[in-house]
Amino acid sequence: MSVDPQGWAQFGHVKMPDYRWGIFLNPAEQDRKIHFGDHKGEGAWQDVPGEHRANLRRIIVTQGDTEPASVEQQRHLGLTCPSQYDLRNLFQVNVEEGRHLWAMVYLLHRYFGRDGREEAEALLERRSGNADNPRILQAFNEKTPDWLAFFMFTYSTDRDGKFQLCALAESSFDPLARTTKFMLTEEAHHMFVGESGVSRVIQRTVDAMNQLKTDDVGKLRAAGVIDLPTIQRYINFHFSVTIDLFGADQSSNAATFYSSGLKGRYEEGKRTDDHAQGQNYKILEVANGQLQGKEVPMLNALNEVLRDDYITDSKGGVERWNRVIEKAGIPFKLTVPHKAFHRNIGTLSGVKVSPDGRVVSDHEWNQKVEQWLPSDEDRAYVASLMGRVTEAGKFANWIAPPVIGINRQPIDFEYVRFN
Repeated sequence: MSVDPQGWAQFGHVKMPDYRWGIFLNPAEQDRKIHFGDHKGEGAWQDVPGEHRANLRRIIVTQGDTEPASVEQQRHLGLTCPSQYDLRNLFQVNVEEGRHLWAMVYLLHRYFGRDGREEAEALLERRSGNADNPRILQAFNEKTPDWLAFFMFTYSTDRDGKFQLCALAESSFDPLARTTKFMLTEEAHHMFVGESGVSRVIQRTVDAMNQLKTDDVGKLRAAGVIDLPTIQRYINFHFSVTIDLFGADQSSNAATFYSSGLKGRYEEGKRTDDHAQGQNYKILEVANGQLQGKEVPMLNALNEVLRDDYITDSKGGVERWNRVIEKAGIPFKLTVPHKAFHRNIGTLSGVKVSPDGRVVSDHEWNQKVEQWLPSDEDRAYVASLMGRVTEAGKFANWIAPPVIGINRQPIDFEYVRFN
């Protein structure tokens, strides 16, 4: 209802037809100045400068395109929800992604005239995974077939959203900066759903491992829980697909967006360096069959800077998952794969690299790929667990209840009412 905590954190029941999306912008900062790029020190733009119109429109359209895409990827998951608690979280993620679409459409309609209206219509014409008119970014054309994939998506891919929105929140175009700052408030919940969801899957698994006194995958699957090696393969897949979203490791577009003041770095305002001018940054390339670092101008490596910030942030949650396993006394450690693993963008595109960072032959890749990425068998097994649990306080066998309910409600609270 508004951008303050009392205005947006509303927890009453709302009938789906009565739900309304709002356009929310953080309060304007008086006399806000541009703090990076060629326009540093000038007043922030309240309208779109003609020379930056095409690039700004492209940035807004690309961001906007991801929002309905994730809803399209997740729209069937209510049919297999593991609990009312999880169903309610799915609904919140979906309505917020829908509102983020409206936030970008507002900018296109308000500031870009007929071109903006046409681009806004095209956002509704594209469909996730459609052969003829797919979503712009490949990660948003992948299927989200089960709840483990959903939790991994909200942990990994919504974290990409956090970093992209943080970069746009620095923009010299003030309406874009103001609306993305509020979107970040909602993105934090999506990442919580992912991190806590995977943590609960792990908790149920380690409980079963201790009850059965086994780490045998066959026995654990017979008991109806998701084994840790399968969870690792899901991490590998979603992490590698997501870091491709940051784009090529060297990009003239990224340099242009930064120099023009359209898109900053993550937490640009906290950086004390000379705003990327005249600096170098290390990217990876393959030389003589090995991964090697290569220094390039930082302005051309800004995608890689954002990707590395993302990777550092991602590792924190994986370590928290490992503490669940460690607390259960089980000698297993989940890891984030090497950033060259399973890449399809930039200089590392198509290079065969193992999760631990070794360049491998096609033969070794083909032999071990089902140890590194989810196999058809893994996905079929996880799909087989996806029943539908909607009785308040009940949870599917493969996932543990949360530690605390939403808005501090009891675990058996009636989060969703069915007519």
